[in-house]
Parts: sequence; structure tokens; C-alpha cells
Amino acid sequence: MKQNHSIAILSIPVLVAALGYFVDIYDLLLFGMIRNNSLLSMGLTGDEAFKTGLQIMSVQMYGMLIGGVIWGVMGDKKGRLSVLFGSIIMYSLANIANGMVHTVDQYKICRFIAGVGLAGELGAGITLVSELISKEKRGIATSIVAGVGLTGAVVAYFISRAFDWRTCFYIGGALGLLLLLLRVSVFESGMYHGLKEKQVQRGNILMFFTNGKRFKTYLLAILIGLPTWYVIGLLIQVSDKFGKEFGIPEKINPGKAVMYAYIAISIADLLVGLVSQALKSRKKALYIFYAITIAGIVLYFNQRGGTAAGMYGICALMGFGTGFWALFVTMAAEHFGTNLRATAATTVPNMVRGSLPLILLLFGYLQSSFGYSFITSAAITGAVVMAISTTAVFMTDETFGRDLNFIEE
Repeated sequence: MKQNHSIAILSIPVLVAALGYFVDIYDLLLFGMIRNNSLLSMGLTGDEAFKTGLQIMSVQMYGMLIGGVIWGVMGDKKGRLSVLFGSIIMYSLANIANGMVHTVDQYKICRFIAGVGLAGELGAGITLVSELISKEKRGIATSIVAGVGLTGAVVAYFISRAFDWRTCFYIGGALGLLLLLLRVSVFESGMYHGLKEKQVQRGNILMFFTNGKRFKTYLLAILIGLPTWYVIGLLIQVSDKFGKEFGIPEKINPGKAVMYAYIAISIADLLVGLVSQALKSRKKALYIFYAITIAGIVLYFNQRGGTAAGMYGICALMGFGTGFWALFVTMAAEHFGTNLRATAATTVPNMVRGSLPLILLLFGYLQSSFGYSFITSAAITGAVVMAISTTAVFMTDETFGRDLNFIEE
């Protein structure tokens, strides 16, 4: 069914996009919470378990990187709904299979496939919502998608505490299949229907690289999101290791750190849309949240002799600061025409997620090549990431209130 007029902020497409992101975040953060128990059941302990855990997390991110390209192109070529259905089917089956693994290699394969599946969720949802909601209310609607979706981390924490790690994966698969039933009632955007009637290239990812201005815009859109996965993927997911390095006497539970961070991220992702709306600027809102992130990082590296409660509080502060995920994905969607919009909005967040292995590589390189300590290497990595991202925001164009009914030639 064609839909040429804008819809209400609280509507079925917004709800379905939000629940899709909920499932995305549930899975993405679940591994960090059950990492130790699942690897222990396979006979891995200590440094071996730590290194293997980082490898598995990197494999999942590589899957999301590849999946972002696949689903992004499909979203522009075949429609936003094809991605919303196909990606959740792949994710659900991979998660069910993940509950049956018995070796590290099997674990990696399932996490890779789940990563490919999950990669389409947020980009397709944000693209669809951006095209269905009026430009005046677009930022609020996408913030609702992220705010609701990010509570998946809180649910993942409580599920991980209540059930065996295998059951946690089964629950994730079941949630995906339930979401599939809800999506039957969602309709395609009118902008995409109009695009199909025109003789233009759709979903050609090479178009990002054949035009200098377009490539610069695409690269800046990716670099803006780097602080999120530096904070989540390194400082928060590995907070137990940092806690030991800081000399915190209590044992830090990384699952609890993730939960507190994501409660704060959920609140921030709802607020950032309102802040952007009030300031009538995406960039000004980003600067504010970057400043909060930097303050949190500075406090994080000044915890020697601190407490577990202090660590959880700082993780929440850093989480709040990085609660601009919906905003930067919305900016990616707003930068590009309808024939490339799904490709951009789907690949950009997954390029950011896929940057985590590079961030971890820099972190490891600083230790091995320069002899910096674990803490110093992480701090330098953070300074580099924040400098790159702040420069990217400065160089990018403002997109607040932009009319999205245009195409890329």
C-alpha cells in the first residue's frame, strides 16, 4: 500500500522499528554479559578466555560490517520492508543455533551470521521512519526508536542473570520470530514507491566513492559515531579488567556496567532528539553530548583506589554522553537521496560497529609497540577517537529540517 502523507510519531511503523532495534541491542550486548560463563563452559579461563572473547566480539562486528552493505543495498533496490523481514529471519535462526554450539569455532560462525542478520535492523527502521514522518518531527520519532530499542540492554542483563547462557540465545531467537509477526502490518514508504517509478540507480554503493563530495559526506557520517563503540566496546565491556588495573577492591560485573550504561543511553537517546529539536540543529546537540562523553572518559581514567559503585556511575555517565546513536544515524539518512538512503543509513552504523576491531588494534598496538600500560594505551586511544570525531562533526553539513524527497544523480 502506498503512503504519501506523513504519519503520527506514535504509530505501528515507529513501534516496529523500535522493537527491531530492541532485539538488535539485546543480542549485541548479550554476549558481553554471558561471555565469561559461556567460554568457561567450553573450558576457557583467564587470559585465554579474555582474548577469545575479544575475537568473538570482533567476528560479530565483521558480520555486521558485511551485513550492513548487503542489507543497505537491498533496502534501496528491493525496498525497506525486504530488509526488515530478511534480516530478522537470519538473526533469529542464527541465535537459536548459537544456543547449540560446543566449540569456539562454532560460536564464532553463529556470532558472524547473527551479526550479518542484525546489521539491517536499525538502518532500515530509521530510513522507513524518516521517510514516513514529517521533517518537523523526524528527529523525535527516530529518538523514540532508539530510546525504546536501547532498553534491550537492560532486558538482556536480567535475562542473563536469570537463565543459562544457551537459553539466553534461544530467547533472543524467539523475540526475533515474534517481531516478524508484527511486521506483517507495516507498509512501505511513499518516497520509495515514487522512486521505483523513476529510471535511476538504486542502492549502488559505489556511488559513495565516485563523487568526491559524496564520499566526504559518507566518511564524515561514519567518523561521527566512533566514540560510541570506543566507550561501549572497550571501556564498558571490559570494565572488569579495568577495575583490576585501577585497584578497585570489589569485582566489577561488566554485565551490570553495560546495563547502567544502557539505561543512561536510552534516556539520552530520547533527550537528544528533543535537544536537537529545541536548538534546531543536529550538530549543536552532538557537541553537547560529546562534551559529556569526554567528561565521563576523564573521570573513568581517574579511578585509582575507587569503588565498584563509582565505576558503575561513571559507565552510566559515559553511556549518557554516547546516547546520540539515533541522531547520527538520522543524520546519515538525511544526507543522502532516496535512492541511496537505506544504503547509507544501514552501512554507516555498521561501519561504526565494524570500527571496533580497528580501535582494539590501535589499543593493542600502543601496548606492544610503545610499551604503554593497559590504562595509558586505552586513554590515548580515546583521545585519538574523540579528536577524529569532533573534527568530523565540525566538517559535516547541518541536516536539521532537510526535505528528504530528492535523489542522488
